[in-house]
Amino acid sequence: MEVVNTTGRRKTSVARVYVSKGKGNITVNGKDAKEYFKTPVLLYKLNQPFLVTDTLNEYDVKVNVYGGGITGQAEAIRLGIARALEKINPEFRALMKPEKLLTRDPRMVERKKYGQKKARKKFQFSKR
Repeated sequence: MEVVNTTGRRKTSVARVYVSKGKGNITVNGKDAKEYFKTPVLLYKLNQPFLVTDTLNEYDVKVNVYGGGITGQAEAIRLGIARALEKINPEFRALMKPEKLLTRDPRMVERKKYGQKKARKKFQFSKR
């Protein structure tokens, strides 16, 4: 099996994910995933597609990710890994679909409007 290349996005984060057969190593921007994502919640998000499909420690993952914060980056990587696993074995789709791992979260930051303080917050109104 050669390298499978996919993309994952979340908010302003973009992750390019390369999955190949291996021992379960996950490398993010040249660092180990445990070093890049320090919290157990974010590491769980990375491993979620592997846990659902029961393929933990079967594939090596190399990721280039940029933009956004660490949570958005972790969720972008999760989507990329899920898409790659679906490319490798289309039968995994039935397992990942109910867990919403193949769904691209469309929520983005709302833009700031002119004449307002923020996207929805207004300047203080004075009647007199």
